[in-house]
Amino acid sequence: MTGSRFDVSVETKFNDGDRTMANTYVDAVTKTVDVNGTSFVYRETGEKNGIPVVLLHHLTAVLDDWDPRTIDSLAQKHRVIVFNNRGVGGSQGTTPDTIDAMATDAAAFIRALGLTKTDLLGFSLGGFIAQVIAQKHPDLVRRMILAGTSAAGGEGVSNVGAVLQNAVARATAEKKHPKQSLFFTQSHDGQKAAAEFLQRLGTRQQDRDLPATQETIVAQVTAITKWGMAPKPTSLDSIQHPVLVANGDTDVMVPSINSVELARKLPHSELSIFPDAGHGAIFQYHSAFLDQTLRFLQN
Repeated sequence: MTGSRFDVSVETKFNDGDRTMANTYVDAVTKTVDVNGTSFVYRETGEKNGIPVVLLHHLTAVLDDWDPRTIDSLAQKHRVIVFNNRGVGGSQGTTPDTIDAMATDAAAFIRALGLTKTDLLGFSLGGFIAQVIAQKHPDLVRRMILAGTSAAGGEGVSNVGAVLQNAVARATAEKKHPKQSLFFTQSHDGQKAAAEFLQRLGTRQQDRDLPATQETIVAQVTAITKWGMAPKPTSLDSIQHPVLVANGDTDVMVPSINSVELARKLPHSELSIFPDAGHGAIFQYHSAFLDQTLRFLQN
C-alpha cells in the first residue's frame, strides 16, 4: 500500500554567491573537491539556496547512473548534489569494503563542501550509507529518503553478489542490460519502464563519468555482504530524523520485506510500496515518488 504511515573536472571555491547551477542534470558540470587529500567528483543542479539534497547511489553506480528525470524534478524545488564516493568512477582513492568507512567518506565530502545540514536520498547501497551517517553524524541530516534498501542484517542482503553475477551472465547471454532484470519486473509495464530508464541514462553525451572498476565493485559487494550478515538491530531509535522509505513490491536485489521492516524499526517513518515494481521502483513510478518526496521534504 502506497503512503501508509508508521509512527514507530572543475575546481570550485565554495562561495554561494559565485555558484553556477546547471538548468538540467545532463548539462551539469563535473566538479572536484578535495576530501582529506583525495579528489572527489560531483555535480550539482537546481536551486542555489536552501538545504541541499545529497544523493547516495547504488552498487556499481557512477554519476551517470542517476536518472536525470528524477534529479531534474527534485531540482525544481531544491539544490541537488550527486557525487562519487572514494574510489568510485572519477573519484580518486581506494574504495573501502565496509559501510562505516563509506559513510565516513560521505560525511567528509559533505563537510568539504562547507555544508552543515542536508537531506539525504540513499538508494540501495546508498541507503545503508545514509543510515550510518544519520547515526554517527546526526547533525548533518535533516530528513532522509531510503529507497530499495535495508537495515543491517536484512533478509537476502548478503546474497547481492550472487544476484548481480547471475544477472550479468543472463544479460550477456540475452544481449540485454542487467538492470532490465535487476531493477524492473518482467511484466510488460516493467520492461517498458526499463527501456525508457536506460534511454534516459544515455542522454548525456559529453563529459561522462568513468565506469566503476572491478576493484570498486568487489569492495562494494564485500561491504554489502558484511552489512547483510551483521546482527539485526533490535531498533533504530538513534535515528530520530523523519524518513520516507520506498520500494517496489518485487525487489530481487534487496527483498521488499526489508523496506517494511526498516520502516517499522525507524521511529519517524513513512512507507511507500509500489505495485508491479522492483528495485528501481522510484524510477518506474517517477511522478508518484516525486510527489511524495517533494511533500515529505517540504513538511
